[in-house]
Amino acid sequence: MSDNRIPSRRGLLFGGAAIAAGGLATGCTSNSDKGDPTPAAQTGALGGDNDKPGKKVTIGFSAPAADHGWIAAITKNAQAQAKRYSDVTFKPVEPTNDINQQISAVESLISAKVDVLVLQPNDGEQLNQVARKAMDAGIPVVNLDRVFPDKLSYRTWIGGDNYGLGVAAGNHIGKRLKDKGVAKPVIVEVQGIATLPLTQERSKGFADALKAFGFTVTAKQDAKFTVETGNQVAANLLQAHKKIDALWNHDDDQGVGVLAAIKQAGRTEFFMVGGAGSANAMREIKAGGVLEATITYSPTMAGSAIRVARLIAQDKGLADLVERQVPQSIALASETVTKENVDAYLPLGFES
Repeated sequence: MSDNRIPSRRGLLFGGAAIAAGGLATGCTSNSDKGDPTPAAQTGALGGDNDKPGKKVTIGFSAPAADHGWIAAITKNAQAQAKRYSDVTFKPVEPTNDINQQISAVESLISAKVDVLVLQPNDGEQLNQVARKAMDAGIPVVNLDRVFPDKLSYRTWIGGDNYGLGVAAGNHIGKRLKDKGVAKPVIVEVQGIATLPLTQERSKGFADALKAFGFTVTAKQDAKFTVETGNQVAANLLQAHKKIDALWNHDDDQGVGVLAAIKQAGRTEFFMVGGAGSANAMREIKAGGVLEATITYSPTMAGSAIRVARLIAQDKGLADLVERQVPQSIALASETVTKENVDAYLPLGFES
């Protein structure tokens, strides 16, 4: 999943959207023998400086309440990015985990006539209608992370590659087990919220990757993205399976509970892979033990969403792309963090 090139912290925080979009135009050279410059019509916005102050814009922002570290980091990244721009007025609403309250909060931003809206829904399907309402009112919506089912409900989606995250986890586990010569491994999976499309995509990617090695998931159960439920679910799985070869936990926040259950049970016969890339998970990896890898799903995507929203509101494109408009979809890469490269990723980790 990775070409192993580690971007700088500044690059991830402030340039992630441009990097993730792919197809970057890195130079303008001619095929002619005379070295004539590329025609201007093909150069798009290359050479521009989108960070320079432009038209003043108001960015509305709505996200779930911080019930775990990753969600808290989403809001922090959005706030930090907005503060970088003198031409941005950041207008957040009170974060909530109540669907109806989030709908009302988004409606208040529509009534306030913000220039653009960055929206991470508690549930994409249930917030789809109010996002469509914003779009119909002429307010572009940048859909963050949990996607709306109707593409007419957002101008641009930006988020992690959930299917790719599952594939990266499956590839790591599959290769490790093959290298160990395990023929019929017991592989258990601790999901996040099973009803969310993002969780389903992670599980599908995981299953597809394992299939390439001739393996399947023995048992899986969702842990709701919470430490407490992670602990309970892991304890149940450990009790049900007296021998396990590998465990994949979708989310490093709930992984705090998963690891606690493993340590309490004194189980050491298997290895574990996490998801999202929290700082505490990376410290566990560095120390050595049952957790040997985590797959990134960085909350810096919220900073990139603010950056993209500003460009959309100012009618600008990504400077490194030939096209004049911001892409409709931007999926960030899923990187595998192991003991070999953890020092490079640790500064990027969020606290659970």
